[in-house]
Amino acid sequence: MSAMIEIDKLDKFYGKRQILDKVSHSVAKGTVCGILGPSGSGKSTLLRCIDFLEPYDGGEIRVDGELVGYRQVDGVRRPRPRREIARMRSECSIVFQQFNLFVHMTALENVSVAPIKVKGMAKSQAVGLAESLLRKVGLVDRRHAYPAFMSGGEQQRVAIARALAMDPKVLLLDEVTSALDPERVAEVLDVIARLAADGITMLLVTHQVRFAQDICHDVVFMDEGRIVESGPPKVLKDPRTERLRAFLRHLKLT
Repeated sequence: MSAMIEIDKLDKFYGKRQILDKVSHSVAKGTVCGILGPSGSGKSTLLRCIDFLEPYDGGEIRVDGELVGYRQVDGVRRPRPRREIARMRSECSIVFQQFNLFVHMTALENVSVAPIKVKGMAKSQAVGLAESLLRKVGLVDRRHAYPAFMSGGEQQRVAIARALAMDPKVLLLDEVTSALDPERVAEVLDVIARLAADGITMLLVTHQVRFAQDICHDVVFMDEGRIVESGPPKVLKDPRTERLRAFLRHLKLT
């Protein structure tokens, strides 16, 4: 399978502190890559660089063959115009830990607003799309509810539907269950599993190790801004490195 995401020797600094250190990995089209690691290991920063919410300082990221955030002009890397960056972000949707829904909009309005405003879609078409996506995440009966009257799990499923409304090439999920109580985690994971079965290319930052074992095609373990270990999900059952073994022991999984 061809690579949808190609990351090559990626560096990212905050001042003098290096957050990502020569990170290289590729994700095949239609597959799910799980990213695991302790807090502060660079997982979320990696996703933000892929969506170019954070500029990166070295290396390359390509999505569907296109260099993210920059152009090569006469052999020199230059930032892309804002319009091109906005277009690329619309092709690479990200869902965060916090739901970030518009509190004054219903679930239906939250999902339909971007296709109308960004893609210029007719309102009737956008509403139909939003209803179909809310049905996909099991919330069509809650389409007229406002976020204040929805559970955390319901709000996160609306956030996923909103991301899908842009018909992205890649879906980035940044610890989307970490803000949920245990009862609500399962309903969100179920939606992600169904999206994986549909063949959507996903990068999934998660601490749900067993879930990653079940749905991911490959996994990456990061620590201190580097990829320590990567491979098929079986590496989580039989780690090659002591650092990954220690991480799994801390989670009481080995």
